[in-house]
Parts: sequence; structure tokens; C-alpha cells
Amino acid sequence: MVVTPVVQLIKACDRIPTRFNVAIMLFMACLISYMLRVNMSVNILAMVQPIQSNGRQFADDNSTSVTGARPNRTSANHTTAIVPNYGPRYNWSSNDQSIILGAYFYGYLLSSLPAGMFAERFGGRGVVGVTLAFSALLTGLTPLAAECGMWVIIANRVLLGVMGGFLYPALHNLISKWAPPDEKGKFVSALMGGTFGTVVTWPLVGVLIETVGWSFAFYIPAAIAAIVAALWYLIVADSPSVHPRIKAEEQEYIQKSLGDTISKSKLLPPVLSLVTSLPFLSLLVLHFGNLWGLYFLITAAPKFMSEVLGFNLAKAGFLAAMPYLARSFAAFLFGTVGDHLRKKSLLGVTAIRKSFCLFSHIIPGLFLVGLIYIGFDPYVCVAIITLSLGFNGASTMTNLQNSQDLAPNFAGTLYGIINFVGTSSGFISPMLVAHFTAERSTMDEWQYVFLIGAAAYILPALVFIVFGSGQVQKWNEPKQQPPTPGQEQR
Repeated sequence: MVVTPVVQLIKACDRIPTRFNVAIMLFMACLISYMLRVNMSVNILAMVQPIQSNGRQFADDNSTSVTGARPNRTSANHTTAIVPNYGPRYNWSSNDQSIILGAYFYGYLLSSLPAGMFAERFGGRGVVGVTLAFSALLTGLTPLAAECGMWVIIANRVLLGVMGGFLYPALHNLISKWAPPDEKGKFVSALMGGTFGTVVTWPLVGVLIETVGWSFAFYIPAAIAAIVAALWYLIVADSPSVHPRIKAEEQEYIQKSLGDTISKSKLLPPVLSLVTSLPFLSLLVLHFGNLWGLYFLITAAPKFMSEVLGFNLAKAGFLAAMPYLARSFAAFLFGTVGDHLRKKSLLGVTAIRKSFCLFSHIIPGLFLVGLIYIGFDPYVCVAIITLSLGFNGASTMTNLQNSQDLAPNFAGTLYGIINFVGTSSGFISPMLVAHFTAERSTMDEWQYVFLIGAAAYILPALVFIVFGSGQVQKWNEPKQQPPTPGQEQR
């Protein structure tokens, strides 16, 4: 019977601490989210006409235009250029491709702000489950969207981004209810599954494209996402108190460790308190600096290596994956160290948050400055970028966890707000690079780019060290709205 393997899986999971299963599913949810986010950056190379040396596009017999019409074949000296047959190809210009690739982030920005409030109102389990399920559906429909036209696939990617924007705030909501204080670093480290998802996705979709075509580079990740969505509903619950299979002693341990920081009633976010809270505003600045550095290194560093150093990082798959692998592993390392310091009471929460800014922000910023003086050696450059992004893994103990400290009741809402503001750096930093390198792309221009990137890392860390806090704020328990006249308060 089909049910038997499912029952066996549930029984096997029940032998492991339930919160460990939840942490694994947090990791998998992030991995799937990034898998569906970044697959387009590779797939689109097989979906468009290759560029000739004269700047024009090749065409093959399977090519179709955006409108569905078959384009004319491009020839040179009366011979037709041959391109790999990975499936239909579309006449999307470089500008069209940039719009398609950026469409995800417009949707992501749109939903990340209210996502935390949705999770606090309807439960993190349901929000994440719906996000994974609809993301799988939208990804599976991407080849059909491409056939319908460029604007249809753009709409598909925007909707996928909207789904993705709900994920992380909802996961923070779940962490606030499932993670004992001295295990919170490990739980937040599980959110680095997204970084690991990037490493897994690039080679996976590359193999799929070359073996079965680019359509299956959407279908197979969509199928994997659907399976993870089903497992999510089987394994995860909104809190230990409503999990159907958690052992009583584990449930009691989690609830006692959290104490009274988590309210059982649904509270309204304290908006006025947030905008006047120096600890929260310093967290907002710190998270913006973190995402600036992350997006900057992902987007600008390869351009620097290609145009200034003459090194094509994309051809060296292992080297390209190193910074992401380093960030993933370092996140678990720093998370484990931070949890140990907290469990043994060697440092207070505020001291841990502030001291780890040295690793998550200040050292990565100094490495960016170091890029100016590396002597144009491409491998040394890769090493410095790997170290910079690797040390940034310590953000699991700083900006990625601080919303849990300030207001466990509103951890999802707080993270949604800081993620909304931080995501804007993904649009700003590429424009800054384009401004400085518009006419020339040499070290003379790039030194300003790196210095600004370093400042975006270091200055927010200094602000947080002065004004940040790791203590639960008094507005974690705001007054609830009074009942309307004639309505009995329950």
C-alpha cells in the first residue's frame, strides 16, 4: 500500500526529538525556496538565443519568438549557426532577461512586509505550507508561461516572489515558538538552507538542461518542492502545544525554557513602539548592511573578476560554490559557539549579539577593503570573497536572530519589516556599481565600490554595538485592542 511508507516515515521521525525534525524542515523549506528562486538564472541561458561575437543572436529550428512566431535563422557566409537543442528558444533581449530575472524580487519585496503579521495571525505552519505548495505549482507552470509570452513569465516570477516573501518571516515565527533559548542559534542556522540551496541548484539544473532539456529544469525542482510541501504538513505544527505526536516531556521542556515570553493570545503589532525603539532601529540598520554585503558579493564580485581580473568564475563551478558553502558551514559553527556561550552563561545575550558583529559585519567589510590590494590574482580574490561571505555566516548570531530577542511575540513581524527594508539593497547596490563602472571598469573605479560596500558592512555594526540590545522589550506584551461596544471580551 502507498500509505505504508508514509506511516513508516512518521514513526521514524517520532523516534527523533520533534524540535529537531522541525529544524530540518526549516532547512528544507529554505533550500526549496532558493532552489525555485535561483534556477531561472541558469535556465534562462538555455531559453534564449546565444549571442554571436557581432552581438546578434543565433537561432535554431526549435526557436520561437516571444509572441510564438518562429524567428529567421541567423547565418554567416550562407551557413547556419548550430546551437544546442535544449528546447524552445525565445528572442528575449538582454534587457528583457534582466526584467525576467528581477521580477522575483519585486514580488518578494511586496509580500515580505505583511508576511510576519500573516504568520502571527494564521500560524507559521500554514503560511509556509501554502508558500511551498503554490511555489511548486508556479515553477511547474513556468515552461507554459514562457510559451504564452515574456510578460506572462514575468507575472509568473512576480507571483513566485510574492510566495517567497512570506517564507522567512513565517519561519521566524515558528522558531520563536519551537526553539529553546540555548538552541536558538542552531535553529536560525537552519535558515542557511537557502544558501546551500544555491549550491545544489546550479549543478542540478545544469545537468537537467544538458540531458533532458530546460523544461525539466523547472518540472523536477517543482516536483521536489511539492514533496517537501507534503512532508512539511506531516512533520511541522504551529507550536509544541498543538503538535499531535510530540512527547510530553519535550513539550514541557520547550514551554518551560521559553517561559512567559510567548503569549497565547493574538496580539496586534506595536507599530508606534517599533518606530521609536532604538534597539529595533539599530537592528533594521544592521540587517540592511548584512543584505547589502550579501547581494553586493553575489552580484558585483563576479563582474569585478571578469572585467578587471579577466577571470571567468562561472567556468569554475567549485570555486563559484565556495563562498556559499563557506557561509553555510560557518553559520552552523558560529551558531553552535553562540549557543554554547549562552548555555554556559559565559556571555549575556546582548554581549553575544554585539560581539559577534565583529565576525558578521566588521571582518567581512575589512575583507572588501582588502580586495583593492590583492594584486589582481584571481585565486586570491576568490579566497578573499570566500572568507568575507564565510565570516558573514556569523549573522545567525546577530541580525538574523535579534528579532527573536527583542519581541518573541512579534518575531515574524519584526523580521518581515527588516527584510522588506533590507531587500531594497538588492536593487540599490547594482545601480551603484553601474554608476561607477558606466564608462570604465578598472580598479580605479572599483575601489570606490568596495569602499562603499565596506562602509555598508561596518557602519551598521557600529550603530548596533552602541544602540542594540538582546533583551526582551517591554512592548513585547502590548495592550490588546479593547472589545467593541456590546462585544464580550474573551
